[in-house]
Amino acid sequence: MRYLLFILFFTVIACNNTTVTKETVIGIIPYKNIDDSKVALVSKAITDYYGVKVKVLPHSEFPSSAFVNIKSPRYRADSLIAIQERNMQPDVDYILGLTDKDISVTKRDENGNIKSPEWEYNDFGVMGLAYRPGNSCIVSDFRLKHKNKEVQFGRFKKVAIHELGHNFGLPHCPDKSCVMTDAVEQISTIDNAKPELCIACKSNLIFPAEQCATHRYFSI
Repeated sequence: MRYLLFILFFTVIACNNTTVTKETVIGIIPYKNIDDSKVALVSKAITDYYGVKVKVLPHSEFPSSAFVNIKSPRYRADSLIAIQERNMQPDVDYILGLTDKDISVTKRDENGNIKSPEWEYNDFGVMGLAYRPGNSCIVSDFRLKHKNKEVQFGRFKKVAIHELGHNFGLPHCPDKSCVMTDAVEQISTIDNAKPELCIACKSNLIFPAEQCATHRYFSI
């Protein structure tokens, strides 16, 4: 099983005056049929690790516009985080979607072309996607399955911490023990990483509020 890890130039954002503090609110959207125990697990992990507030929103249906059936029935992760961002409630600062359905993106090279072979990368299954920096991300445990539920839940927590790290401005980390490491399409990379930022990432944490006229990217 392979996973996508890519960065795609997207747009430009301006400065704002907000910061990430203990008063910052992460809104969680549980998409239809995801188990409440998984939502509770991720909620606690986010609160414990980043020290922010978490608001679990009502279960949501998938928007039909995000559905594709190119290689298999999936939902486009890029469409989902854009829709989440457009529909953010005023009382939350970041939005995290959680699902157990398959999600996908188009994987491109540094020139913006679909990677080869095109049939494989045109609609490529992933475990998470986030704006970097930004305020919307999504995580799926469809590709995180393991017969040991503790291992599966551990993967889910790590990917959630990872994707929010991208929202907060962090790029991928060369330290393979850091939760921000590049998965390079290998689930073993996630298993070997710790559910926390390395010292370098902690010291280099850049929140979107601190970045003016910064290029915005998709990060996985």
